[in-house]
Amino acid sequence: MYYIRPIIAYLLRIILALFFAIFPFVLIAQNDMQLPSELSNLPSACGDKPIFIAQTQWPSAAILANIHAQILTNKFGCKTEIIPRDATSTASSMATTGHPTIAPEMWIVQISDIWNISLENDIMRKAAPTFSGSPLQAWFIPDYIAQNHPQLKNISQLKNYWRVFSHDGKKAKFLSCPKEWACSIINRNILRAYGLDNYFTVIEPKNRYELDNIIASAVSRREPILFYYWQPNSLLAQFNFLQLNMGDYDLEAIKCLAQIDCKDPKPSSFPPEQVNIILASWIFSQSPQIASYFQRATMPIDEMNKLLALQAEGKSIKEVANYFVSQREEIWQNWVGNKLEWN
Repeated sequence: MYYIRPIIAYLLRIILALFFAIFPFVLIAQNDMQLPSELSNLPSACGDKPIFIAQTQWPSAAILANIHAQILTNKFGCKTEIIPRDATSTASSMATTGHPTIAPEMWIVQISDIWNISLENDIMRKAAPTFSGSPLQAWFIPDYIAQNHPQLKNISQLKNYWRVFSHDGKKAKFLSCPKEWACSIINRNILRAYGLDNYFTVIEPKNRYELDNIIASAVSRREPILFYYWQPNSLLAQFNFLQLNMGDYDLEAIKCLAQIDCKDPKPSSFPPEQVNIILASWIFSQSPQIASYFQRATMPIDEMNKLLALQAEGKSIKEVANYFVSQREEIWQNWVGNKLEWN
Protein backbone atom coordinates (compact mmCIF):
# COMPACT_ATOMS: atom_id res chain seq x y z
CA MET A 1 0.00 0.00 0.00
CA TYR A 2 2.86 2.38 0.72
CA TYR A 3 3.95 2.60 -2.95
CA ILE A 4 0.44 3.54 -4.10
CA ARG A 5 0.34 6.86 -2.23
CA PRO A 6 3.19 8.53 -4.22
CA ILE A 7 1.53 7.44 -7.49
CA ILE A 8 -1.81 8.91 -6.41
CA ALA A 9 -0.14 12.15 -5.32
CA TYR A 10 1.70 12.32 -8.67
CA LEU A 11 -1.50 11.77 -10.66
CA LEU A 12 -3.27 14.38 -8.55
CA ARG A 13 -0.61 16.94 -9.34
CA ILE A 14 -0.98 16.19 -13.08
CA ILE A 15 -4.78 16.48 -12.96
CA LEU A 16 -4.70 19.79 -11.09
CA ALA A 17 -1.98 21.17 -13.31
CA LEU A 18 -4.00 20.28 -16.43
CA PHE A 19 -7.06 21.89 -14.91
CA PHE A 20 -5.32 25.20 -14.40
CA ALA A 21 -3.65 25.04 -17.81
CA ILE A 22 -6.79 24.20 -19.80
CA PHE A 23 -9.42 26.12 -17.84
CA PRO A 24 -7.76 29.33 -16.64
CA PHE A 25 -11.05 31.21 -16.62
CA VAL A 26 -13.21 28.69 -14.77
CA LEU A 27 -12.80 30.40 -11.41
CA ILE A 28 -13.43 33.83 -12.82
CA ALA A 29 -16.59 32.64 -14.54
CA GLN A 30 -17.82 30.93 -11.40
CA ASN A 31 -17.18 33.94 -9.21
CA ASP A 32 -19.18 36.12 -11.63
CA MET A 33 -22.25 33.86 -11.68
CA GLN A 34 -25.62 35.45 -10.96
CA LEU A 35 -26.52 34.93 -7.29
CA PRO A 36 -29.92 33.56 -6.31
CA SER A 37 -32.33 36.30 -5.27
CA GLU A 38 -32.26 35.32 -1.60
CA LEU A 39 -28.48 35.90 -1.54
CA SER A 40 -28.50 39.24 -3.34
CA ASN A 41 -28.03 42.69 -1.87
CA LEU A 42 -25.13 41.60 0.31
CA PRO A 43 -23.24 44.35 2.17
CA SER A 44 -19.97 45.60 0.77
CA ALA A 45 -17.91 43.86 3.47
CA CYS A 46 -18.74 40.53 1.81
CA GLY A 47 -18.44 41.72 -1.76
CA ASP A 48 -21.19 40.36 -3.97
CA LYS A 49 -20.97 36.72 -2.90
CA PRO A 50 -22.14 34.55 -0.01
CA ILE A 51 -19.53 33.05 2.28
CA PHE A 52 -19.34 29.25 2.38
CA ILE A 53 -17.48 27.89 5.42
CA ALA A 54 -16.07 24.35 5.45
CA GLN A 55 -16.82 22.24 8.51
CA THR A 56 -14.19 19.51 8.36
CA GLN A 57 -14.17 16.31 10.39
CA TRP A 58 -12.62 17.53 13.65
CA PRO A 59 -14.83 18.82 16.50
CA SER A 60 -12.63 21.90 16.81
CA ALA A 61 -13.15 22.66 13.11
CA ALA A 62 -16.92 22.32 13.54
CA ILE A 63 -16.86 24.73 16.48
CA LEU A 64 -14.78 27.24 14.52
CA ALA A 65 -17.05 27.03 11.48
CA ASN A 66 -20.09 27.86 13.61
CA ILE A 67 -18.29 30.65 15.48
CA HIS A 68 -17.17 32.34 12.27
CA ALA A 69 -20.60 31.94 10.67
CA GLN A 70 -22.20 33.76 13.60
CA ILE A 71 -19.69 36.59 13.65
CA LEU A 72 -19.72 37.14 9.89
CA THR A 73 -23.51 37.17 9.89
CA ASN A 74 -24.04 39.35 12.96
CA LYS A 75 -21.08 41.73 12.72
CA PHE A 76 -20.51 42.01 8.97
CA GLY A 77 -24.02 41.26 7.69
CA CYS A 78 -22.77 38.42 5.48
CA LYS A 79 -24.84 35.58 4.12
CA THR A 80 -23.09 32.42 5.34
CA GLU A 81 -23.54 28.71 4.87
CA ILE A 82 -21.66 25.88 6.60
CA ILE A 83 -20.57 23.02 4.33
CA PRO A 84 -19.76 19.71 6.15
CA ARG A 85 -17.06 17.67 4.41
CA ASP A 86 -13.67 16.13 5.10
CA ALA A 87 -10.39 17.99 4.76
CA THR A 88 -9.21 16.36 1.54
CA SER A 89 -12.44 16.94 -0.39
CA THR A 90 -12.57 20.50 0.97
CA ALA A 91 -9.05 21.23 -0.28
CA SER A 92 -9.71 19.58 -3.66
CA SER A 93 -12.91 21.55 -4.15
CA MET A 94 -11.32 24.85 -3.11
CA ALA A 95 -8.40 24.16 -5.48
CA THR A 96 -10.61 23.50 -8.50
CA THR A 97 -13.76 25.59 -7.94
CA GLY A 98 -12.96 28.10 -5.19
CA HIS A 99 -15.75 26.56 -3.14
CA PRO A 100 -16.13 26.51 -0.15
CA THR A 101 -14.79 29.99 0.51
CA ILE A 102 -13.14 29.36 3.89
CA ALA A 103 -11.60 26.44 5.75
CA PRO A 104 -11.06 27.55 9.37
CA GLU A 105 -8.87 24.57 10.36
CA MET A 106 -6.75 22.98 7.68
CA TRP A 107 -3.86 20.65 8.58
CA ILE A 108 -1.53 21.34 5.66
CA VAL A 109 0.38 18.06 5.96
CA GLN A 110 -2.80 16.19 5.01
CA ILE A 111 -3.28 18.14 1.78
CA SER A 112 0.31 19.02 0.89
CA ASP A 113 0.12 18.14 -2.82
CA ILE A 114 -3.11 20.06 -3.37
CA TRP A 115 -1.86 22.96 -1.28
CA ASN A 116 1.41 23.36 -3.15
CA ILE A 117 -0.29 23.44 -6.56
CA SER A 118 -2.94 25.87 -5.29
CA LEU A 119 -0.25 28.24 -4.06
CA GLU A 120 1.46 28.11 -7.45
CA ASN A 121 -1.81 29.06 -9.14
CA ASP A 122 -2.97 31.52 -6.44
CA ILE A 123 -6.24 29.68 -5.83
CA MET A 124 -6.04 29.42 -2.03
CA ARG A 125 -4.10 31.47 0.50
CA LYS A 126 -3.23 31.21 4.16
CA ALA A 127 -4.93 33.90 6.24
CA ALA A 128 -3.46 33.07 9.66
CA PRO A 129 -2.60 30.16 11.96
CA THR A 130 -5.74 28.52 13.30
CA PHE A 131 -4.35 28.26 16.83
CA SER A 132 -1.87 30.13 18.99
CA GLY A 133 -0.15 29.20 22.22
CA SER A 134 1.70 26.09 23.30
CA PRO A 135 2.89 23.29 20.98
CA LEU A 136 0.27 20.89 19.64
CA GLN A 137 2.17 17.78 20.80
CA ALA A 138 4.06 17.39 24.07
CA TRP A 139 4.58 15.45 27.31
CA PHE A 140 2.53 16.34 30.36
CA ILE A 141 2.36 15.82 34.13
CA PRO A 142 -0.56 16.54 36.51
CA ASP A 143 -0.60 19.82 38.43
CA TYR A 144 -0.30 18.06 41.79
CA ILE A 145 3.00 16.53 40.68
CA ALA A 146 4.18 19.92 39.47
CA GLN A 147 3.23 21.51 42.80
CA ASN A 148 5.16 18.89 44.77
CA HIS A 149 8.15 19.15 42.44
CA PRO A 150 8.22 22.78 41.26
CA GLN A 151 11.70 22.45 39.77
CA LEU A 152 10.52 19.84 37.27
CA LYS A 153 9.80 21.84 34.13
CA ASN A 154 11.88 20.26 31.36
CA ILE A 155 12.01 16.80 29.86
CA SER A 156 15.79 16.88 30.29
CA GLN A 157 15.27 16.82 34.09
CA LEU A 158 13.33 13.55 34.13
CA LYS A 159 16.48 11.52 34.73
CA ASN A 160 16.60 13.13 38.19
CA TYR A 161 12.85 12.74 38.82
CA TRP A 162 12.05 9.29 37.43
CA ARG A 163 11.35 7.88 40.89
CA VAL A 164 8.42 10.29 41.20
CA PHE A 165 6.68 8.21 38.51
CA SER A 166 7.70 4.81 39.86
CA HIS A 167 5.21 2.89 41.99
CA ASP A 168 7.56 0.16 43.22
CA GLY A 169 11.03 1.70 43.09
CA LYS A 170 11.72 -0.04 39.80
CA LYS A 171 11.32 1.47 36.35
CA ALA A 172 8.84 4.30 36.06
CA LYS A 173 6.13 4.32 33.40
CA PHE A 174 5.66 6.65 30.46
CA LEU A 175 2.26 6.61 28.78
CA SER A 176 2.71 7.01 25.05
CA CYS A 177 0.19 6.82 22.20
CA PRO A 178 -1.05 3.68 20.37
CA LYS A 179 1.80 1.89 18.63
CA GLU A 180 0.14 2.30 15.20
CA TRP A 181 0.52 6.08 15.51
CA ALA A 182 3.66 7.85 14.30
CA CYS A 183 4.07 9.52 17.71
CA SER A 184 4.78 6.14 19.33
CA ILE A 185 8.05 5.84 17.40
CA ILE A 186 9.02 9.44 18.13
CA ASN A 187 8.25 9.03 21.84
CA ARG A 188 10.43 5.92 22.17
CA ASN A 189 13.30 7.64 20.39
CA ILE A 190 12.97 10.79 22.49
CA LEU A 191 13.37 8.63 25.59
CA ARG A 192 16.54 7.19 24.06
CA ALA A 193 17.80 10.63 23.04
CA TYR A 194 17.68 11.80 26.66
CA GLY A 195 18.95 8.50 28.07
CA LEU A 196 15.59 7.89 29.75
CA ASP A 197 14.92 4.45 28.29
CA ASN A 198 16.79 2.91 31.23
CA TYR A 199 14.45 4.65 33.67
CA PHE A 200 11.04 4.43 31.98
CA THR A 201 8.95 1.60 30.60
CA VAL A 202 6.77 2.65 27.68
CA ILE A 203 3.05 1.93 27.90
CA GLU A 204 1.22 2.03 24.55
CA PRO A 205 -2.58 1.93 24.88
CA LYS A 206 -4.73 0.14 22.31
CA ASN A 207 -6.53 3.28 21.25
CA ARG A 208 -7.28 6.88 22.14
CA TYR A 209 -10.10 5.90 24.52
CA GLU A 210 -7.83 3.66 26.58
CA LEU A 211 -5.26 6.46 26.65
CA ASP A 212 -7.86 8.87 28.02
CA ASN A 213 -9.14 6.36 30.56
CA ILE A 214 -5.65 5.66 31.92
CA ILE A 215 -4.98 9.38 32.34
CA ALA A 216 -8.37 10.11 33.91
CA SER A 217 -8.04 7.14 36.28
CA ALA A 218 -4.58 8.22 37.46
CA VAL A 219 -5.70 11.81 37.99
CA SER A 220 -8.83 10.78 39.91
CA ARG A 221 -6.59 8.86 42.35
CA ARG A 222 -3.95 11.61 42.29
CA GLU A 223 -1.34 9.14 41.13
CA PRO A 224 1.85 10.24 39.39
CA ILE A 225 1.71 9.96 35.62
CA LEU A 226 3.89 11.13 32.76
CA PHE A 227 2.16 11.01 29.39
CA TYR A 228 2.08 12.13 25.78
CA TYR A 229 -0.88 14.11 24.47
CA TRP A 230 -1.88 16.54 21.75
CA GLN A 231 -3.98 19.65 21.22
CA PRO A 232 -6.65 20.84 20.69
CA ASN A 233 -8.37 18.36 22.97
CA SER A 234 -10.97 18.46 25.71
CA LEU A 235 -9.02 16.35 28.19
CA LEU A 236 -6.39 19.06 28.66
CA ALA A 237 -9.11 21.45 29.83
CA GLN A 238 -10.99 18.92 31.96
CA PHE A 239 -7.96 18.43 34.22
CA ASN A 240 -4.99 20.58 35.20
CA PHE A 241 -1.72 19.58 33.62
CA LEU A 242 1.73 21.06 33.15
CA GLN A 243 3.32 20.77 29.72
CA LEU A 244 7.00 19.90 30.03
CA ASN A 245 9.46 21.93 27.97
CA MET A 246 10.79 19.60 25.28
CA GLY A 247 13.55 21.90 24.09
CA ASP A 248 14.09 23.29 20.62
CA TYR A 249 12.86 21.74 17.41
CA ASP A 250 15.65 20.18 15.33
CA LEU A 251 14.65 19.20 11.79
CA GLU A 252 17.55 16.79 11.27
CA ALA A 253 17.01 15.19 14.68
CA ILE A 254 13.28 14.66 14.08
CA LYS A 255 13.98 12.92 10.78
CA CYS A 256 15.83 10.25 12.73
CA LEU A 257 13.41 10.25 15.69
CA ALA A 258 10.58 9.40 13.29
CA GLN A 259 12.32 6.20 12.17
CA ILE A 260 12.02 2.85 13.92
CA ASP A 261 15.71 2.13 13.37
CA CYS A 262 17.04 5.55 14.40
CA LYS A 263 20.69 4.76 15.16
CA ASP A 264 21.70 7.89 17.01
CA PRO A 265 18.66 9.76 18.39
CA LYS A 266 19.18 13.41 19.31
CA PRO A 267 16.83 15.58 21.40
CA SER A 268 14.12 17.57 19.67
CA SER A 269 10.61 18.75 20.35
CA PHE A 270 7.81 17.49 18.13
CA PRO A 271 7.63 19.02 14.66
CA PRO A 272 5.48 22.15 14.52
CA GLU A 273 2.22 21.50 12.70
CA GLN A 274 0.97 23.89 10.04
CA VAL A 275 -2.69 24.34 10.95
CA ASN A 276 -4.03 27.34 9.09
CA ILE A 277 -7.12 29.30 8.18
CA ILE A 278 -7.38 28.95 4.40
CA LEU A 279 -9.31 31.35 2.17
CA ALA A 280 -10.18 31.30 -1.50
CA SER A 281 -7.84 33.88 -3.04
CA TRP A 282 -10.64 36.05 -4.41
CA ILE A 283 -11.61 36.98 -0.83
CA PHE A 284 -8.44 39.07 -0.50
CA SER A 285 -9.24 41.23 -3.53
CA GLN A 286 -13.04 41.29 -3.49
CA SER A 287 -13.75 41.21 0.26
CA PRO A 288 -10.67 42.68 1.96
CA GLN A 289 -12.52 43.35 5.24
CA ILE A 290 -13.37 39.67 5.52
CA ALA A 291 -9.81 38.71 4.64
CA SER A 292 -8.56 41.06 7.37
CA TYR A 293 -10.96 39.50 9.86
CA PHE A 294 -9.56 36.03 9.22
CA GLN A 295 -6.00 37.30 9.31
CA ARG A 296 -6.69 38.21 12.95
CA ALA A 297 -8.91 35.22 13.81
CA THR A 298 -6.34 32.95 15.48
CA MET A 299 -7.88 31.03 18.39
CA PRO A 300 -5.82 30.55 21.59
CA ILE A 301 -5.28 26.82 21.93
CA ASP A 302 -6.22 26.83 25.62
CA GLU A 303 -9.54 28.46 24.73
CA MET A 304 -10.29 25.78 22.14
CA ASN A 305 -9.49 23.07 24.69
CA LYS A 306 -12.10 24.64 27.00
CA LEU A 307 -14.67 24.77 24.22
CA LEU A 308 -14.05 21.10 23.43
CA ALA A 309 -14.52 20.32 27.12
CA LEU A 310 -17.96 21.96 26.97
CA GLN A 311 -18.82 19.75 24.03
CA ALA A 312 -17.57 16.68 25.91
CA GLU A 313 -19.95 17.61 28.73
CA GLY A 314 -22.90 17.29 26.37
CA LYS A 315 -23.33 20.67 24.68
CA SER A 316 -23.97 20.71 20.94
CA ILE A 317 -21.57 22.35 18.50
CA LYS A 318 -23.98 25.28 18.06
CA GLU A 319 -24.38 25.68 21.82
CA VAL A 320 -20.59 25.79 22.24
CA ALA A 321 -20.31 28.39 19.46
CA ASN A 322 -23.11 30.43 21.04
CA TYR A 323 -21.28 30.35 24.36
CA PHE A 324 -18.05 31.60 22.81
CA VAL A 325 -19.72 34.42 20.90
CA SER A 326 -21.82 35.54 23.87
CA GLN A 327 -19.22 35.12 26.63
CA ARG A 328 -15.79 35.57 25.04
CA GLU A 329 -16.10 38.86 23.19
CA GLU A 330 -12.73 39.95 24.56
CA ILE A 331 -11.19 37.35 22.21
CA TRP A 332 -13.24 37.67 19.03
CA GLN A 333 -13.63 41.46 19.14
CA ASN A 334 -9.95 41.66 18.24
CA TRP A 335 -10.73 39.58 15.15
CA VAL A 336 -13.49 41.95 14.09
CA GLY A 337 -11.36 45.03 14.64
CA ASN A 338 -12.57 48.61 14.59
CA LYS A 339 -15.87 49.11 12.76
CA LEU A 340 -14.36 52.17 11.11
CA GLU A 341 -12.11 49.78 9.22
CA TRP A 342 -14.97 48.13 7.40
CA ASN A 343 -18.07 50.31 7.59
